[in-house]
Amino acid sequence: MKISYPIRINKYLAQNNYSTRTGGDELIKKGLVFINGNKAVLGDQVYENDEVVVKTKGIKKEYVYYAYNKATGISTNPDTTSKDILQVTRFPTKVFPVGRLDKDSHGLIIVTNDGRITDRLLSPLYVHEKEYLVKVEPSFSDKFIELMSNGVRFDRFVSKKCKVERKEKSSNTFKIILTEGKKRQIRRMCEALHHEVIDLKRIRVMNINLEKIPLGEFREIKGQELNEFLKLLNLI
Repeated sequence: MKISYPIRINKYLAQNNYSTRTGGDELIKKGLVFINGNKAVLGDQVYENDEVVVKTKGIKKEYVYYAYNKATGISTNPDTTSKDILQVTRFPTKVFPVGRLDKDSHGLIIVTNDGRITDRLLSPLYVHEKEYLVKVEPSFSDKFIELMSNGVRFDRFVSKKCKVERKEKSSNTFKIILTEGKKRQIRRMCEALHHEVIDLKRIRVMNINLEKIPLGEFREIKGQELNEFLKLLNLI
């Protein structure tokens, strides 16, 4: 990824895989970051010809990425009535889920220790596809598909145009590809068109597919799949 200078020191550290931005601030506070031989302070700017040295033990942080199949009833934002992913699944290293998938829905969640991808995946400044398989009641018509595709008004918000198609010849199940992520957006879109979601499954995030991951299990994202994922996020 090409860096645009000048750049804040914590952003520079994140883009060079030393840490997240918050982690970079901690390295700076500990006096472990130097710019041109001088100890960096929070908010410092790095210019193209500057020399940045991070005096940490060992090497740059090793990031890991997992595709996880979340079950219904499990939350990505736990409250007193539900358990979260990290309570029900043991991962090889300390990680966190990126984004949300409400406890009534199931399917793909990206789990990682790379804080850089959170903003890239969730910020409205970036456009990334997320694909869902949705079952509703009552049965829908072609007009429903047309309305869902062209944008639906709910709570003073109009959704962006998106790709929607019925699953084969089904009259109650469709696929939808969103590039935005309002809270419970698909459910609210359907409610605005007088349909209730009875099953919602996320099957893809960008180039990462759920495929045949067993419910409650995960697989590592690596190799060419990981390279493509990071390129789409402009991290390599």
